[in-house]
Amino acid sequence: MEAGGDLAGPELARAVLDAALARRREAARTPRRRTGGGSGERRLRGYSGPGPDPRDPQLFGAVLERLVKARGWEKPKAEATVFGAWEKVVGPDIAAHSRPVKLDDGGVLTVEAESTAWATQLRLLAATLLQKIAKEVGHNVVTRLNIHGPAAPSWSRGSWRVQGRGPRDTYG
Repeated sequence: MEAGGDLAGPELARAVLDAALARRREAARTPRRRTGGGSGERRLRGYSGPGPDPRDPQLFGAVLERLVKARGWEKPKAEATVFGAWEKVVGPDIAAHSRPVKLDDGGVLTVEAESTAWATQLRLLAATLLQKIAKEVGHNVVTRLNIHGPAAPSWSRGSWRVQGRGPRDTYG
């Protein structure tokens, strides 16, 4: 076989393929030692008997939970649960009148209430809400609540603005 310095195009591809086939034939001729596999376990053959077996079909939730733990996604999963299952986390009454807006890296959850009265009520229930959230998604995911009422209406319309005193007690 040539060194490949003077081969180009199809000849070079043919030489590389021939070399790979020769290596494969040589590897097939030499007997391999059985070491039991890379993970130290023997592969089970045949049918599984009664009782649990690693080859049995697994529940999707269990497989997904193992994947989440293996990849280190527990905290993002817990944070997503706060937003995705808000009604389950805080209850249907509170969820009907509030919604989570954002969760900072420090664990501060911003909640927007539908009225100032509900914002006041949620501020009074903040400790209870933190306990419910911790029970549902885990401790130290949400450490503090920042509760505010609805945003004030904006009187400015369009892209052009004129400086002035703004709306007053009459619209006439």
